[in-house]
Amino acid sequence: MSIYKKILERKPFIVAEAGVNHNGDIETARQLVDAAGEAGADAVKFQTFKAEKVVTVQSVKADYQLATTDPAESQLAMLKRLELSEANHRELVQYCRKKKIPFLSTPFDAESADLLEELGVPLFKIPSGEITNLPLVEHIAKKGKPLIISTGMSTLEDVREAMAAVSKTGNREVVLLHCVTEYPAPVDQANLKAMITLRDTFKVPVGFSDHTPGIEVAIAAVALGAQVIEKHFTLDKGMEGPDHRASLEPRELREMVHRLRNVAMALGDGIKKPAPCEEKIALIARRSLVAAREIKKGKVIDREDIDIKRPGQGIPPRELGKVVGKKASAAILKDELIAWKKLV
Repeated sequence: MSIYKKILERKPFIVAEAGVNHNGDIETARQLVDAAGEAGADAVKFQTFKAEKVVTVQSVKADYQLATTDPAESQLAMLKRLELSEANHRELVQYCRKKKIPFLSTPFDAESADLLEELGVPLFKIPSGEITNLPLVEHIAKKGKPLIISTGMSTLEDVREAMAAVSKTGNREVVLLHCVTEYPAPVDQANLKAMITLRDTFKVPVGFSDHTPGIEVAIAAVALGAQVIEKHFTLDKGMEGPDHRASLEPRELREMVHRLRNVAMALGDGIKKPAPCEEKIALIARRSLVAAREIKKGKVIDREDIDIKRPGQGIPPRELGKVVGKKASAAILKDELIAWKKLV
């Protein structure tokens, strides 16, 4: 089964976003793979980039990066420190295969996308910061793999332009993730209804890349129909690095996965019908037509002869009008369930 079909069937497909929380250390990266697998995530995702191809020497850090890393360090130096080498990537791909969890990574430049293609990633993730980088979007879409596109910081027109760039390549397997690009993102700015707007506008599966604290907003996203949930996680929020504080720790990741699975199961198929667990209870809790007093054979039954009591194993109350006026073909004792076979 292709990963795109798995995404459509899993509901939700949970991506544990390791990102750069390995701090450039391959052993930490392996531990993150272990934690994602143990939590029950459907995939673990890293980030692939060449720092010099992403930022200029003059690029400044975001406020959250200044708060969580050395403010004297440039963004270029920070990203350089967080890079994984090609050898690291190959090792991680093999390690993920061993652990039976799909390896995903977000490319931030064309060269990195080409490396990931060579490594056989089953899909590509386009991050929010690159959604307006249409040359990169088109380069990745041309590879013919399914795409997950984050839409943080975007207007609907930004998304429309990115989708048009993808459409030109003939790639039709796209999932759009609503996202608020802040670490952590304020809950009151999550705007989950925008996810529904994306679904209704572009007629593709949607999900939520969650940067809010905790797991409540991710749960709400699944309740609203998110088919993919992406969430940053770390081994320890106290580690140095830009994204640790806005990430879940392994115990929290496990809890989130468990709760999201429960919410997804609870949504059901939307058909209003008795649940299987209700069938036996209905026989006890519902009511039937019973004799309010002894009814002798040959008597024409009137309303005063009938009471409505539990259990629900006899003629249902909605048939009351059809029973009144019938003749008893046999005696019916007080409190006995009235049966059609005793009526003529």
